[in-house]
Amino acid sequence: MTPDILLALISFAFVTSVTPGPNNLMLMASGMNFGWRASVPHALGVSWGFAVMAIVTGLGLGAVLMALPWLMGALKLMAVAYMLWLAWKIAMAGAPGEAKAGRPMGFVAAAAFQWVNPKAWAMALGANASYAAGGGWAVVWVGLIFALVNLPTVSLWVLAGERLRGILSGPWARAVNIGLALALVASMLPVLR
Repeated sequence: MTPDILLALISFAFVTSVTPGPNNLMLMASGMNFGWRASVPHALGVSWGFAVMAIVTGLGLGAVLMALPWLMGALKLMAVAYMLWLAWKIAMAGAPGEAKAGRPMGFVAAAAFQWVNPKAWAMALGANASYAAGGGWAVVWVGLIFALVNLPTVSLWVLAGERLRGILSGPWARAVNIGLALALVASMLPVLR
């Protein structure tokens, strides 16, 4: 991988990782409802789960999905159903510290979530098509670069949520949770087209 391609990949990873999407909205909600420390496994699961997904996609899974449109359609339906369930859980979460706020998503669940996250699929397929067309080690580089860039960017969303935690309480926390849930549902609209 040439320095120019590497810089372009880092830029692509940064922009796609820091912009709003299902992972970042859920991490913000986690930071708000559970705080930084409790949300660290969630953030690590997002970063490393996506890295593994990007590598596996680049090694051939992406080609399989493109060749089998029905499988991609089934994946989309699963993704939308799961996102709606998660949005419901976020909307129904109580204020930080309330018993009904639940538990933050753990490492394994966050890593597994990547496989039903439409934005993650778009990122993995796009990154591999653009920066790892030759396959081999380039695919591994795509995954590793994303893991290294993704963790600090998703952590910003956890920190933003934690800052909201300090500001919001009672009905305001509930309103923010509902807003985050609605944003998560809205992030599914492009998938349904």
